[in-house]
Amino acid sequence: MKLLSTLLAGAALILSGTVATAEVRFGIMNEAYMPFFTKDASGKWIGWEVDLMDAVCAEMKETCSIVDMSWDGLIPGLQTKKFDVIWSSMSITEERKKTIDFTEKYYNTPSKMIGAKGDQAGVSPDDVAGKTIGIQVSTIQSEYYKTHFAEKASEKTYTTLDEAFQDLAAGRIDYVFGDAIPLMEFLKTDFGKDCCADMGNVADDQAILGSGIGGGLRKDDAALRDKLNAAITALRANGKYADLSRKYFDFDPYGK
Repeated sequence: MKLLSTLLAGAALILSGTVATAEVRFGIMNEAYMPFFTKDASGKWIGWEVDLMDAVCAEMKETCSIVDMSWDGLIPGLQTKKFDVIWSSMSITEERKKTIDFTEKYYNTPSKMIGAKGDQAGVSPDDVAGKTIGIQVSTIQSEYYKTHFAEKASEKTYTTLDEAFQDLAAGRIDYVFGDAIPLMEFLKTDFGKDCCADMGNVADDQAILGSGIGGGLRKDDAALRDKLNAAITALRANGKYADLSRKYFDFDPYGK
């Protein structure tokens, strides 16, 4: 009788739709990447991308959590099921799509270089000839360098952008090359505005730089991809995307 009661109670929970589902785990890089994500004094992750994650999860009616690891460990971590979706400013590229799937984009940003204050602006291959460019490992900018700048400039790679910023400020490298929004955020800091300046956006090469930032998923996880896409679309349509973006930007980060 006790077993029958337990089974009936379980069936009632299923019919009522109140059975708890497994949480969706979002993988992000374990370093500050302002204004997208950073940890506050209590150790909690905050930032635009975290706010968007919370809004997406509310739209999907899912419980979500964050798993953080190094940038170059994100794709292996996804593949070994340490989390369910990369949500870490990862560009959608054809090269990455050979390995993982993506949601539709949820923001877009050009690629930019910054250099020492007082240096002449310019980011063409001739402008960077003989210079050293600091680039975070396993990024689209590293691939862009190999195609467009390797014959004329040298590359110094970094595990984090902060390390590259420090070397630029100290004069150990000539440029930092990365996504425009975090680089411009660095230039707004007391440290950045004193040492460094915008050198300009590089010429677009969509085959390398991709078509925007999206959530990365395992190729067999079409159901989660579709739910995420529906949530992103809904947030764009109902104004919540714009509302949370205004807290961080004076422009629409969704881009073209």
